[in-house]
Amino acid sequence: MADPTSTSCLFCRIARGELASRSVYEDDELVVFHDIHPAAPVHLLIVPKLHIDSLISVEPEHQALLGKMLLLAPRVAQEQGAADGFRVVVNNGPGGGQEVFHLHIHVLGGPRPWRQMSIGR
Repeated sequence: MADPTSTSCLFCRIARGELASRSVYEDDELVVFHDIHPAAPVHLLIVPKLHIDSLISVEPEHQALLGKMLLLAPRVAQEQGAADGFRVVVNNGPGGGQEVFHLHIHVLGGPRPWRQMSIGR
């Protein structure tokens, strides 16, 4: 499901500036901020401002947005200190570990004691 915005969605509220976040990037389509419960030294969330429930819900018209999200991942990872590499994770649905039902990409990097940590939200 894609809506311009959702009044109750946590990430829509962050994208609109209604809730505080440690933002590192924003443009007309995306916002990037630090995860409130980091699973790695660098743990960022890349969130589209357009409300899309999950990757399961994307349509062909979202192709450019998805590409933009993935192209942004290395830039913000390196800018935030993941110079030696990073992981990109997209949780989908309850069985896939998704906790906030708004499409988002986790970008995780830094020293690797986080290998065994769970990545939710």
